[in-house]
Amino acid sequence: MIIKIKNLKRVYEGRVPTQALKGVDIEIEKGEFVAIMGRSGSGKSTLLHQLGLLDDPTFGEIIIDGVDVLGLTSRQQTHFRLTKLGYVFQEYALLPELTALESVYLPLMKQGIKKVEYIKRATDVLAKVGLEERLHHLPRELSGGEQQRVAIARAIVNNPKILFADEPCANLDSESSETVLKLFQKLNKELGQTIVMVTHEPEDKKYVERVISLKDGLIDREGEKIRN
Repeated sequence: MIIKIKNLKRVYEGRVPTQALKGVDIEIEKGEFVAIMGRSGSGKSTLLHQLGLLDDPTFGEIIIDGVDVLGLTSRQQTHFRLTKLGYVFQEYALLPELTALESVYLPLMKQGIKKVEYIKRATDVLAKVGLEERLHHLPRELSGGEQQRVAIARAIVNNPKILFADEPCANLDSESSETVLKLFQKLNKELGQTIVMVTHEPEDKKYVERVISLKDGLIDREGEKIRN
């Protein structure tokens, strides 16, 4: 078991408090490719942000790779995110002045890894996502799908235990979306990468192993097995 959450709740305070999550229990196995699905406002992105330690739940437990992550200090959580987790979002979040290679090796450089090593690792991972011919291209010189693949390479360059993806194809055309989803599938099958992806597109089901459906902040269906 790589992820286990119990009775997870998230309430956003305000004049009228909003219950985004109302007590969610989920278990995700190591090496699974899971989609979290539901209508807009169902709580799926909120759930992903809790799992990815990008937001603090109001109540509940989150165990990742055997660690009670809510019991960590802020500094420990930051280190855990940096070394154990990878993130891909709707927006590619690439700095316009950095090449694909520079964007990917930046997280490694910040960890104090030697230059020869971080360049090699970044080059290798860009080759894995099919961008070995685009190493020195700036974001404006890349298509949307290529930019998202750079973002994926950046997310996996640290060999994360879990890759989180929040609507990764929302800004892509159908062809680029298929390329990105097949890449996720390849990473999952060939490298055993655990992937948790939020999506609202029904056709994305064919790429994943299991679908967890949310409705109004609660699990609607869990364990809908799509493929072995």
